Amino acid sequence: MTLKKPPSPAARLIWPAVLTAAAASLLISLGVWQLHRLAWKENIIAQIKARATAPATPLPDFTEWARLRPDDYEYRHVLLHGTFENKKEALVFRPSGSSTGVREPGYLVLTPMRLDSGGYVIVNRGFTPAGRSEARTREEGKIEGDTALTGLMRAPESRNFFTPADNPDAGQFFTRDPDVIAAHFGLAGAAPFIVDADASPVPGGWPKGGATELAFPNNHLSYALTWFGLAAGLLGVFLAYAWQIVRPRDAK
Repeated sequence: MTLKKPPSPAARLIWPAVLTAAAASLLISLGVWQLHRLAWKENIIAQIKARATAPATPLPDFTEWARLRPDDYEYRHVLLHGTFENKKEALVFRPSGSSTGVREPGYLVLTPMRLDSGGYVIVNRGFTPAGRSEARTREEGKIEGDTALTGLMRAPESRNFFTPADNPDAGQFFTRDPDVIAAHFGLAGAAPFIVDADASPVPGGWPKGGATELAFPNNHLSYALTWFGLAAGLLGVFLAYAWQIVRPRDAK
């Protein structure tokens, strides 16, 4: 009887090497993809900050609204003139007003503005804590008569499976959706966007403007390093295994 010759060290390493190379290539490609996402995200953030900090320009005419795309106007700094319809106030829940320095639950106060040039724009006047949600607790903060203000154009906020149902009868909503709010108040010719008012002194202090969140998470570099680190660790494990296979037996 002849004994079967055991496979050579090189033969024993073929499949582990192939599988390691395939897995490492996948991990490295994921890391490279995250670097591309990092460059994309940094470009988006730079564009947003440039728009938000630019001098305010006149709001696009209402005849142009239907042709506007969110990518063209999101965070654009604009100036508008009109009159607030304070009796048609909508509240949009937020777990906190961190962008205004308020660390407690409350609401964004959205009020329609009838523009001098025609049409309506829903203006996010700012954040108010839950204890000041009722309009009668913020009487001093109402702005009457012809008004000029600056703010940032914002696209409608979408809903998802976890978004609670609105309560229009109580004036309470859970998304910044101008179409829904305008339909509830029967506003004809309302803009398909919202304007977040800039921070400015308000009698009584509420609502606080400047509620736009301009701090954006950007973790793509850490994700890339994680994928590259996993690839390096996998290669290290393979090299350690290969050394166990190919090193001289008298060294064992």
